[in-house]
Amino acid sequence: MKNRKVVYTVITLLFAVGFYFYDGFAFENVVSNKTVKVTGFDFLPTSTTGQVVHHQFYALSYHEKYEQAEWVAYELTKEQLLGRAIKRPYFEQDPKVTTQSAHYRNYKDSGYNKGHLCPAGDRKFSAEAYNETFFTSNISPQSYEFNSGVWNRLEEKVRYWAQKFQKVYIVTGGILTTNLKTIGSEKVAVPKYFYKIILDYNGAETKAIAFLVPHEKSEKGLYQFVTSIDEIETLTGIDFFPELPDEIENKIEKSSDYKHWAFR
Repeated sequence: MKNRKVVYTVITLLFAVGFYFYDGFAFENVVSNKTVKVTGFDFLPTSTTGQVVHHQFYALSYHEKYEQAEWVAYELTKEQLLGRAIKRPYFEQDPKVTTQSAHYRNYKDSGYNKGHLCPAGDRKFSAEAYNETFFTSNISPQSYEFNSGVWNRLEEKVRYWAQKFQKVYIVTGGILTTNLKTIGSEKVAVPKYFYKIILDYNGAETKAIAFLVPHEKSEKGLYQFVTSIDEIETLTGIDFFPELPDEIENKIEKSSDYKHWAFR
């Protein structure tokens, strides 16, 4: 009987170890089924400036020349949409930006809103997450008509997709180029275009959609701003999903097909 117990114990241990390695292998190698598991900041874009800042609920690459982030990246889950009313804080300079992010006073009397890149509306699940979005490294000059119009519609659509697909990964920013209009004493650049890229990695097949939106008032349907990630990479010099397996990265980045995304 004692020997039988020893045998059962060994078999149980072998099974547990085998399941552990199988589970890890399945997690890491689901690429064959076109599924990629992503959490946190595992799939950050490259930075053209080398100044990547990690906050608790989003990350960004700060571009000192233009006094704003070239990209902000974060995950948005269905559960995070269950927000609550939180007192709106003041904008503050980002203590993690070594070159100092632009002061909010640059926006005073400029005619431009302090446009969030990671929206405060996506971070209402906690006061800490909400307050983080009010660092000036997370804002870009946006006209009122753009900020409250087509850009707001796109942000609401992203929340809809987070609800529909359980969670999505988002990268957003302005197209930063030379000879842009600037505001304030620190010469904060005013982008002529803004982009937003959404990655859905929670379903049977990893897919992405990209938007390139002119910085102007528009009543056009959002689908009319769909472009390829490759196009935005050409404009920015950023590699958006360098950690994705090449097979998947190449497929999703060259596509401008939006038929698998719900536009209601």
